[in-house]
Amino acid sequence: MLRPVRPRDAASLILLRSGGAEVEVLMGRRARGHRFLPDVYVFPGGRVDAQDYVAPSHSGLREHVQTRVALSGGAARARALGVTALRETWEETGLALGEVRNGCLLPELHRLDYLARAITPPASPIRFHARFFVAEACGHEGELGGSGELLDLGWRPIAECLRMPVADVTEFVLARIAAYIGKDARLDSMDVPLFCYRNGKARVRG
Repeated sequence: MLRPVRPRDAASLILLRSGGAEVEVLMGRRARGHRFLPDVYVFPGGRVDAQDYVAPSHSGLREHVQTRVALSGGAARARALGVTALRETWEETGLALGEVRNGCLLPELHRLDYLARAITPPASPIRFHARFFVAEACGHEGELGGSGELLDLGWRPIAECLRMPVADVTEFVLARIAAYIGKDARLDSMDVPLFCYRNGKARVRG
């Protein structure tokens, strides 16, 4: 048997905004030619780059976020994951949570909360250990557009997102966001679940 591919660190950002009576989420569709999750709707995000470990930022992660993210990789990796989430969001959507200076983003990491993490199936040839952050979209710089990597990019109510083609982990994260909003709970008082696979079946560990 082939040894499973080692998952690469990655981060995604769930951006929320008030859309009248409902909260809306920013999502886009990956092109059909992508090797990983083609033709499905996702949150902006991507894998951690080496530069994310040393990139400057306007602010650091809040203490409770730093502590929780660091449980699965240490303090330096926690910060890099936060940088990745905001950098990828800026590149893929054109929205900057931070200051854009000389063509580079100085992210405001204090705006992030930590929602969940997930590891793709052992049998997959492309694997990620993804951390899902959440932030309010208010106060961002830039206009919605991005690099074109995400198609049909837009703000949608959670119920509409759940009816679109999404991966099982995305469905899980959307449901968790809906529960978080419905209870008006603080994320720092909630467990950070791990969405993973065992014997080919999805499972959630607290």
